[in-house]
Amino acid sequence: MKVKTTVTLGLRVVVLTLILFAFYSINFLGLRLIEGVQISPAMRLLVCFLHTVVLSYVIVRSRWAGWRLTLAIFFVFYGVTWFQSLIEAVVFLQYLTDIMPAEAFPGLFLNGAISAALFSPLAVLIHGRMREDKQEQQPNLRLVMPWTKWVWKLIVIGIIYVAVYLSFGMFVFQPLAGEAFGKYYGDLRLPGWFFPFQIMRGIIWAALALPVIRMMRGRWWEAGLAVALLFSVLMGSQLLEPEEFMPKAIRMAHLVETFSSNFLFGWILVLVLNRHH
Repeated sequence: MKVKTTVTLGLRVVVLTLILFAFYSINFLGLRLIEGVQISPAMRLLVCFLHTVVLSYVIVRSRWAGWRLTLAIFFVFYGVTWFQSLIEAVVFLQYLTDIMPAEAFPGLFLNGAISAALFSPLAVLIHGRMREDKQEQQPNLRLVMPWTKWVWKLIVIGIIYVAVYLSFGMFVFQPLAGEAFGKYYGDLRLPGWFFPFQIMRGIIWAALALPVIRMMRGRWWEAGLAVALLFSVLMGSQLLEPEEFMPKAIRMAHLVETFSSNFLFGWILVLVLNRHH
């Protein structure tokens, strides 16, 4: 990569980081600053930088462009950063009601959607990918398979997600959290529908990975790297910020657990979908 190209890319990342910082700092429901940004603006800026770097990598290396790329970035950005984490919290709300109040969720869902909707087209535009490149309009055979393979692969992915989720929860999160685990999650009891729900989340993860696998240039491993980074960085980096609902010990343990488990699962997911028989 030439020096000029590197500098230009770096400047674009800096500009987008500042734009995302502004979006993440606004409560769009009340049109005011979010309290979290006043507590730790430097950590919020770091989160924005990490999100911008990963999304920029996907945009720059995408064979798609224009509004197709914009919609794909919004879908993945919102799905990973907000939807996947919030649906679990909503489902377990009756068990976590003393930790996070129910009235906080609508604002989180809405602010996340607005931030992603505003940032996605700006990111594609600033990286110069709004125009379609005719040279990229080539046949793409990735993920082309019979529906029978889709069915069993999605089921396998859902089961693998449950295995990864439980394994990292038991062997990474709990030991790292130590005594704080019992104080924070002591009254939590897993309901009977826990496993079907997590299998469904695994299938949703697969749906979020599909556009990334389809649009990435290069060999299959580059799509695997992109999915692994999106899953781990977009979700995990949010735990860098201090917040009122989660003690630091729990937050740091979740940070390590989420980064490592989502990164591994992203690779496995792409391997399963890419495997030929």
